[in-house]
Amino acid sequence: MFDISYTELMLIGVVALVVIGPERLPKVARTVGHLLGRAQRYVNDVKGDIQREVELEELRKMKQEMESAASSMKDSFSETETSLRDGLHDPLADLKADFERGLPSPVDAELPKLTQLTDPLVQQPVSAEPESTKPEQPPRQSDVESKT
Repeated sequence: MFDISYTELMLIGVVALVVIGPERLPKVARTVGHLLGRAQRYVNDVKGDIQREVELEELRKMKQEMESAASSMKDSFSETETSLRDGLHDPLADLKADFERGLPSPVDAELPKLTQLTDPLVQQPVSAEPESTKPEQPPRQSDVESKT
């Protein structure tokens, strides 16, 4: 704390002994010790309060930074959502405009192919030839053996 050497403390002690006297010196020394202890506790309390205030200020700054980061992320997510929703509305509007103009949509052009691939109950296209003109296939060997 203070730069007081051992010899300076001895000099202060001798002067106090001469001025105060040997009868009252122990009582004065005890009172000075209590006062110094109180002052030291007070200084430590002030240091602790200052340290807590500094930490509290750091926490407030950190909280503010986190809130601003969360806000910017929320804004970014909402912008992304808006752009995705706008991107979804454009193709639907194009299909609606094509429908209103009477143009076939790409889905309508692919629909017969898709139903033939996915629906086994869909009838195959009927050929223009009558069935009597189609060459008859000879019976298979397994069919002939099963009849006998």
